[in-house]
Amino acid sequence: MARRTSEAQWEGTLNEGKGRFSTGSGEVSGVYSFSTRFEEQEGSNPEELIGAALASCFSMKLAGDVGSAGHTPDSVRTVATVHLDKGTSGFAITGIELDAEARVPGIDPAEFEEIAQSSKTNCPVGKALAAVPITLRASTEPRTVSSEP
Repeated sequence: MARRTSEAQWEGTLNEGKGRFSTGSGEVSGVYSFSTRFEEQEGSNPEELIGAALASCFSMKLAGDVGSAGHTPDSVRTVATVHLDKGTSGFAITGIELDAEARVPGIDPAEFEEIAQSSKTNCPVGKALAAVPITLRASTEPRTVSSEP
């Protein structure tokens, strides 16, 4: 079966140091630091990588499951919001929200919701994150996103 690798290296202290990560394919790489992870400094962090992995896995699983149910998906877009909170024992990922929007001509919304919930339960990355509460909002109707002119 498939084996995937990623690597990371950290240099220096927790607060003043910095790290670099990359995937084995070379498609994803970046730098991260205390400030990009625990504050609002621009840059990457492990939590957004977890979110990207889960959103990618769920989108593929949902497309496959919709297809297995006899429908042809045009597209699936998923946004994952990962919550990193500080508690009494330190920082922890306390939840992940998935917000998925799919274009699936002719599918009944109730059937789509049932398929989407099953996809969430059976997505391999989601299974690996079983210790974290994951919620799902799935829709077959495009939602309007406001933007500034």
